[in-house]
Amino acid sequence: PDLLPACNGEITTMSFLQDVVDILLQYVAKSFDRSTKVIDFHYPNELLQEYNWELADQPQTLEEILLNCRTTLKYAIKTGHPRYFNQLSTGLDMVGLAADWLTSAANTNMFTYEIAPVFVLLEYVTLRKMREMIGWPGGCGDGIFSPGGAISNMYAMLIARFKMFPEVKEKGMAAIPRLVAFTSEHSHFSVKKGAAALGIGTDSVILIRCDERGKMIPSDLERRIVEAKQKGFVPFLVSATAGTTVYGAFDPLIAIADICKKYKIWMHVDGAWGGGLLMSRKHKWKLNGVERANSVTWNPHKMMGVPLQCSALLVREEGLMQSCNQMHASYLFQQDKHYDLSYDTGDKALQCGRHVDVFKLWLMWRAKGTTGFEAQIDKCLELAEYLYNKIKNREGYEMVFDGKPQHTNVCFWYIPPSLRSMGDNEERMSRLMKVAPVIKARMMEYGTTMVSYQPLGDKVNFFRMVISNPAATHQDIDFLIDEIERLGQDL
Repeated sequence: PDLLPACNGEITTMSFLQDVVDILLQYVAKSFDRSTKVIDFHYPNELLQEYNWELADQPQTLEEILLNCRTTLKYAIKTGHPRYFNQLSTGLDMVGLAADWLTSAANTNMFTYEIAPVFVLLEYVTLRKMREMIGWPGGCGDGIFSPGGAISNMYAMLIARFKMFPEVKEKGMAAIPRLVAFTSEHSHFSVKKGAAALGIGTDSVILIRCDERGKMIPSDLERRIVEAKQKGFVPFLVSATAGTTVYGAFDPLIAIADICKKYKIWMHVDGAWGGGLLMSRKHKWKLNGVERANSVTWNPHKMMGVPLQCSALLVREEGLMQSCNQMHASYLFQQDKHYDLSYDTGDKALQCGRHVDVFKLWLMWRAKGTTGFEAQIDKCLELAEYLYNKIKNREGYEMVFDGKPQHTNVCFWYIPPSLRSMGDNEERMSRLMKVAPVIKARMMEYGTTMVSYQPLGDKVNFFRMVISNPAATHQDIDFLIDEIERLGQDL
């Protein structure tokens, strides 16, 4: 009750916010301090019982509110910590953080120029720049920032379907033939999730075989397209992946583009994880052919280190998003406004309320320049290569696939001493399956580092190391290896 807009609330408000900023600044400093834990792990029931999190009828004091802030950060995962490798999005960028603070203070909605003038223009400028980097002439086309890669991929399916059968918008799925989409068996689950949400159905997503490095096999794609057409289905979309989640593989985009052109199918590239490589002169060849796609997902909140969330869908054909999604709501998109209505971008979005995500990316790009992003990305890829070179012939390690990783994903098994002399049999497999989960649990209990693991196909649990934090160094990679060995020696 003492804070603004309370009468004479300025002094209390300023000192409260100053206290909050102090708590945040301490947290930021700790995030980069290697002597602090990445995580202070507690089991869910312990955390629930240790504090009173319940909501009450009566207000708490501001001191208690500040304590709530401290407690929340005490148990937060330090995703900016140089030894946090758990997810594709890591790191804590100071300019991005500042942009997020500003965005929250401005607290507006992205649907019209009327209420988000600068932000709408920055989205226009930034998306055009991203389309230029994809290789579309003059950055032509369209796009939108969405709440994440899964939604961006769903937009692509929605627009591809509309392009082929515009009547689906009014009449629904019953009015059109049975559609099928194609994506690799290593692709992100969001392609199936989008098919479920759009009423196409997960059975209509056909998974294409991958080679041993996790890349889609074009001949298998063509075979499955022909097969689907013979059964009377209508292929409407191929989603190629540029940077798969587990292996970090890049599908052969040129070959896939040739097939899409031959059969007149919409080509989408899910570059949520690998799109950032377009910023690097040294690595962007891995996305050769991306300029032939009809749509591209690119998440700056992954490889480029922009604070969550920041995901873009980019579309080559202008105006298609608008006609696919617009509903002409007259209370928001009045047609007799006094400015250029093309800047009212809200009607091409699926959302009505849409958070300002562009400002973080735009401000970071201003602060770093393209060359700054390039240096950051090149460094992460160099660290992945360093890790690969360090463990590929080291005792106790086996690589999941041969050869240098294409992205920062390094996939490997740690083989404890007790398993090293065992033959390759069922028992060794079932024991190896348990190794990574135990090491991971110990990592979290000690709080020293975090790295992800998973099984894949016929392969039992292996570590998937990913690097996207510019704060990580060679010493952090060395530390991770030492830690895996320390925690797994006795297994």
